[in-house]
Amino acid sequence: MEDFRILTINPGSTSTKFAVFSGTDPIFIKTIRHTTEELEPYEKIADQFHFRKELILEQLQNADIELTQIRAVVGRGGLLKPIESGVYEVNDTMLKDLKNSPLGEHASNLGGLIAHDIAASLPDARAFIANPVVVDELDDIARLSGHPLLQRVSIFHALNQKAVARQHAKSIMRKYEEMNLIVVHLGGGITVGAHKHGRVVDVNQGLDGDGPFSPERTGTLPVAALARLCFSGKYSLKQVLKMIKGEGGLVAYLGTNSAYEVEQRVQAGDKEAELVYKSMAYQVAKEIGSMATVMHMHVDGILITGGIAHDRYFVNLIIERVHRIAPVHVYPGEDELKALAMNGLRVLSGEAEPKVYN
Repeated sequence: MEDFRILTINPGSTSTKFAVFSGTDPIFIKTIRHTTEELEPYEKIADQFHFRKELILEQLQNADIELTQIRAVVGRGGLLKPIESGVYEVNDTMLKDLKNSPLGEHASNLGGLIAHDIAASLPDARAFIANPVVVDELDDIARLSGHPLLQRVSIFHALNQKAVARQHAKSIMRKYEEMNLIVVHLGGGITVGAHKHGRVVDVNQGLDGDGPFSPERTGTLPVAALARLCFSGKYSLKQVLKMIKGEGGLVAYLGTNSAYEVEQRVQAGDKEAELVYKSMAYQVAKEIGSMATVMHMHVDGILITGGIAHDRYFVNLIIERVHRIAPVHVYPGEDELKALAMNGLRVLSGEAEPKVYN
């Protein structure tokens, strides 16, 4: 099982990350950065398909990777229709939706497209995606927002949250499907998921307007004040959406999306930075408490992951408020390439059956 060769692909807005694994052991990892000038000729993100694919193949060839040994190509899933968690084999319906996403364009849509094309050129390879951001396992009771025109939706860091949850369960010789966990992803966006016996039954929509504020996003806002701002005549829809996602949170308060920079300012005695940083941790802790009530306070563990989880100061601000709920475990950073490989390996080894996207 450990000898299966797996190629994983994670396209970002300005980078393409990919790796080759033998089982879950990386044998080649590469990140290609893309300049604005390189991407400017492409009107749509989907138009970058051939450009990015050829760069991947070129780098693999330069590294003397024997492509014919690859058994699975696993791409980062994009903005598809809502689906349950798991590994999905790329099919024609998925390809159509990745090219014409029902939720809009995102670089991650390229993951499945490139995976399919590379796998099709190999003698014994299959193409998959795993746990895209649109994973939707919400309980019906969690979907109501307060108005039928504004239903709550599930968009979160499903790939990393699920991978960390499974990793934690395995480390204590438990099954993920038998545990109640709260998983916190601290990144450019922040999502807090209630994992109840293998399903994320509730989670804040951290992409554009729910839950704690983050380095770049506002999270939940006072709705009447937001409505008045929208109709004030001072801002266009595009400007308001940018405030919510991209120029909210730390960017709006402190002019930077770097949590590390803010932490340094706090250590240097910047009182404004300290208040904002503590408030962000405060809101994360409140969201954890909210998710604990979802599971009737029966929580086996709180798992904190993502890039900001490297910051012990920030993490401790959260832990001091939530440690009475359940034991807290910190898994700093995120390894999405490895998470994709782990999911591919689960299919190749027969541990999981690939699901069908329709």
